[in-house]
Amino acid sequence: MDRISQICSRLERCGVFADVGCDHGYCTQYMLKNNLCDRAIISDISEKSLNKARTLLKDYCEDGRVNAVCCDGLTGVEGADLVLIAGMGGEEIIKILNQSGIPPKFVFQPMSNLPKVREYLINSGCAIEEDNIFADGKYYFIIKGRKSGGSEKYNSAQLAFGRDSLKNPVLKEYLSEEAEKIRGYLSGSMLEENRRLLENRLQFITGVYEGET
Repeated sequence: MDRISQICSRLERCGVFADVGCDHGYCTQYMLKNNLCDRAIISDISEKSLNKARTLLKDYCEDGRVNAVCCDGLTGVEGADLVLIAGMGGEEIIKILNQSGIPPKFVFQPMSNLPKVREYLINSGCAIEEDNIFADGKYYFIIKGRKSGGSEKYNSAQLAFGRDSLKNPVLKEYLSEEAEKIRGYLSGSMLEENRRLLENRLQFITGVYEGET
């Protein structure tokens, strides 16, 4: 499955769906075409990007099932019971959640700082239903969950790569490639401090790969 299909496969029936940073609006189109939501909110900080989604979802906008909002994160989004944020950096997602609160249900596909996102959600009491990896030309991590009901604690490997990823063979492919990159860096010259950091990273990745961490 491609990236959009992978994301959509994690979306479930809801009353009001919100796609934050919606880009072209394909995930919202999927929700509406499959009658998985009663109505949807598409938002983006860029009016130009939002217009791409407006074009795709023109008929739904005209019949009132889609509301397009140009805003920063969730600041202009109200009443959504399922929120998708995909393709943003992890720190940006955390900033959005700090500004506006964690939605009742969510699917996040951060592009960076995954451990910080996982730690934030766990410390906030969220129930993480899926925390996985998939590949589509490159590797992506995806987190699905609920605002409340969580009590699970993560170990270091789960925080780094996701609880369900550890049982997914795609993670071994990812770790193998990451290890090779680090070995390549280590073959060159660098500050001793940087070398130690990379060696520690390689040791950790190797331990996760072999199931020892």
